[in-house]
Amino acid sequence: MSETAQPPEAGRTRLLGGDPVGLFGLGCMGMSEFYGAHDDARSTEVLHAAIDAGVTLLDTADMYGGGHNERLVGAVLRTRNAFVATKFGIRRDGERRWNDSSPGYLRTACDASLRRLGVDTIDLYYAHRLDGTTPVEDTVGALAELVQAGKVRHIGLSEVDAATLRRAHAVHPIAAVQSELSLWTRDVVTDGVLAAARELGTALVAYSPLGRGFLTGALRDRASLAEDDFRFTNPRFTETNLAANLPLLSAVDQVVERHGASHAQIALAWVLAQGEDVIPIPGTRRLDHLRENLAAAAITLTDAEVAALDAAFAPDKVHGQRYPSATLPVTGPARTEEARA
Repeated sequence: MSETAQPPEAGRTRLLGGDPVGLFGLGCMGMSEFYGAHDDARSTEVLHAAIDAGVTLLDTADMYGGGHNERLVGAVLRTRNAFVATKFGIRRDGERRWNDSSPGYLRTACDASLRRLGVDTIDLYYAHRLDGTTPVEDTVGALAELVQAGKVRHIGLSEVDAATLRRAHAVHPIAAVQSELSLWTRDVVTDGVLAAARELGTALVAYSPLGRGFLTGALRDRASLAEDDFRFTNPRFTETNLAANLPLLSAVDQVVERHGASHAQIALAWVLAQGEDVIPIPGTRRLDHLRENLAAAAITLTDAEVAALDAAFAPDKVHGQRYPSATLPVTGPARTEEARA
């Protein structure tokens, strides 16, 4: 993108841990796995283009591609500056996954992430998931030691409830809580997590703001998914539930027409409308999708439009849990799933 044609989000920021970051972050997970085949050259091009366009927050994790994602981001960081967020806490051994938020493990994981990223300090270090055994106070206490050691600047948590967030914040300020937030997944709004984060001055980093692609309007059937796409096992993307969820998009159609925008842009504008402390991190491996997503910054939804979309995507109208029940202990928080199975 040329310097003379700045995207609408250029120069616009939101605060994370007191630091200004771009209006959107970039979720990098899909550049390594979960959404079919990946291409490092194309992903690297997207990473550079995102930074050129004013995206400063790059979101990765040690478990994405078994370290591949951190190395991919790290290669870009050799020549570019960015605010890098990574995570620890979901361990893998072949097909087996389990959570580990113990102090001993997180110290080892942090050193490994620093090496893969090629940096001296991680800007934002999340506990990707808590293990349910280690008290959150112990986890955050160990993270605070990493801050004191200069290895970490800010501490974050991912997929925690409001009570856990408050307990953690009492030990050390929590700069960000990362949770799924989109038109069809609004648990953090209804269960008090966003309210607690707001009370504590903690940013809400919204992952999957496009509903894993559903809210773009482009995914109409499972035939378009690659064989190794994780959505094949996601309850909302079964043949029955996907067909039942498609009518929800009609409410977006109306707003799309009024704004002359795309479905993805309206979905992202809705997330931005949730508050100045909400930072969406849509992921993509395509330059055209990156530019389309960032252009959502120019769209301001009216209160009436937000309310209409809220009503259309009410939790009881969404078919399927957001994760398979079998993987919820690893991938999801200890919260009640509100969407219908």
